Amino acid sequence: MACHGSKVLQSGRRREAGSDDDVHRRTRTRGGKKGKHGKGERRERDQQGRRASSGGTSRQNLSFRNPEAQSQEITDLRKKVDSDTVKYFSEIGSLLEGSEMDFEQISAICSNALEETRGKELQLASDKILSRVVERLLENSSLGELCGFLRSCAPHFPDIAVDQAGSHVAETALKSLSNFLHDEDCYSAVEHTLAKVCQEVAAVSGRIMLSSYGSHVFRSLLCVCKGTKLDDSEKIHVLKRTSSLAERLSVKSVRLAGNYLTQDRQGFPELFKCLIGGILGYARDNIADLQVSSYSSLVLQTMLKLLAGDDQELFNVIPILLGCNHSSAAKDEEYLETAKIHEILVLLKDTAFSHLMEVILEVAPDTLYNEIFLRVFRGSLFEISSHNSSNFVSQALLSSVRHEDQVSLIWEELGSHFKDLFKMRKSGVVASLLAACRRLHTHEKQCSRALVGAVLSESESPSCIVPRIIFLENYFSSEEMTSWSWPRGMKISVLGCLILQTIFSYPSKYIQPFVSSMIALEAGLVLQVAKDASGGHILESFISSNVSVKRKYKLIAKLEGHFGELALLSSGSFTVEKCFTCGSLSLKELIVSELSSVQIALSRTKHGPHVLKKLDVPRFANRPEQWRSMQASRQSAQKEFSELFASEEVMRPNKKVKRKVEDTLSEDNDFT
Repeated sequence: MACHGSKVLQSGRRREAGSDDDVHRRTRTRGGKKGKHGKGERRERDQQGRRASSGGTSRQNLSFRNPEAQSQEITDLRKKVDSDTVKYFSEIGSLLEGSEMDFEQISAICSNALEETRGKELQLASDKILSRVVERLLENSSLGELCGFLRSCAPHFPDIAVDQAGSHVAETALKSLSNFLHDEDCYSAVEHTLAKVCQEVAAVSGRIMLSSYGSHVFRSLLCVCKGTKLDDSEKIHVLKRTSSLAERLSVKSVRLAGNYLTQDRQGFPELFKCLIGGILGYARDNIADLQVSSYSSLVLQTMLKLLAGDDQELFNVIPILLGCNHSSAAKDEEYLETAKIHEILVLLKDTAFSHLMEVILEVAPDTLYNEIFLRVFRGSLFEISSHNSSNFVSQALLSSVRHEDQVSLIWEELGSHFKDLFKMRKSGVVASLLAACRRLHTHEKQCSRALVGAVLSESESPSCIVPRIIFLENYFSSEEMTSWSWPRGMKISVLGCLILQTIFSYPSKYIQPFVSSMIALEAGLVLQVAKDASGGHILESFISSNVSVKRKYKLIAKLEGHFGELALLSSGSFTVEKCFTCGSLSLKELIVSELSSVQIALSRTKHGPHVLKKLDVPRFANRPEQWRSMQASRQSAQKEFSELFASEEVMRPNKKVKRKVEDTLSEDNDFT
């Protein structure tokens, strides 16, 4: 065995800087240091591994070895780490953690220490203490040493992957390896190494996917083979919905927005296919296990995200994941088996499967999406939208809807249930439907009417609409809804804010009750909304809408005297900027004069210098006449620019006159 402690420095092999064996330095921190992959994340992941699946009980298949036997086997292997080895790697860990060394010293230590791991990789990786030392060695190893370690431990890689400590070692090795993929000269060595690992993983894919620890490793391996960087580990390791509601309410559909894991380097298509083949091979006979396990569900979600855009492969994969044995259908056949439809509907209520179905809907090719929509969801949308888990699937369905006919069918089932969904706290479904209608420019008038009807009775004043939506959950949970009033000190509803943002992006002729209610807010309430991080977005969307400038000014005027106060807030500064951009020269001067009184305090905030520069506050404070002249010139230029692009409307006078008449009527008439 190599000598201990500082003697390693004497016997270490010296390597020239710039050679292929240079130590690959990593940014990951260890132990108690702060870092993306430090002790905090490791502890959190291990706790996730010990927790049971959040969606039902995972039905473990017995086609692979008994988990208890696996655990006992690894425990026995741990006992085979002799005392000299423990002492050696403990000293190596102390050297790497406790002293400052130059590049060549660290290189020598890592090189010699990794040689000592040969034949003992599984024992060392599964030891909770020594595994951390191995991780540190792999983070600082050269490509040759890293590949040597992985090739040597490849036969035991599945055992390492499903172990609590070993899974961290496996991921560290994969992340270190992926960082060499930017160098074309390293491609061949990396491919040869990954080929051995993928062969072992594909052979026992079910065992690794169903493991709380192995699931993390499998996802990382899929990303490496596809050429996706692993720095943004949140996308593949965090147990949360694939798309936030804010992303789903964007103008683009989730599928068109490209909300997937992006390929930023050269991948390994054949190895990626090998892993997919292993997954599907296991899934054909054991799909029931994979569908209800939160761990395997995450692997399948990652696979689908990486396949996004590859419609031919998705046509093969998705039916299998839905429990259909045939991988593809003939040109005129259906992809889903009739006998499986009811089973899929039942599975939608399972947490793990609902997450998986969300991704399926987001990435599915148009033809397959339409078949799933018509055969699985049609006729059951309200029931699906009412459940705590499957309502998120409804949101994904709406966010991925492809054409107006599909929206019409959805509207028939959900259009009359806005109030019911609000009462059941399923507001996300309503928000997603509103966004889908806006994106495809259909049923906008019906949506506006339905939303008004859900929060307002015929005998009540329209001024109540916006306050009730701003505090959506509070309003619908109150016992006396008719006597409800603006709650003081209550947190503003995020979903309510998202709904109003969507509504204010509708044509102004459809949203007049919302506009009137917004303008009717008292000045103090407008300020409260503006100070809230979510509420500020409502004001910004209103100011950016196609509502008349006159009505916008009525709302902005209620913030007079508070622009400086708002600008000091990170979120409020965006509202101030919107007001400034929309305002006339006199309004701009009013805003800037208020900001100049808090210029020093504002300059000390993180966002302050940007606001001061954009609004040109220092110039106004020192040379107000020059500031006015420049702002007048800018407004004149903007006006000329707008008139230039609007000039083609002169060639179509009838349409222009009609539009003006409609705008006038929509601003003056009540909502019909």
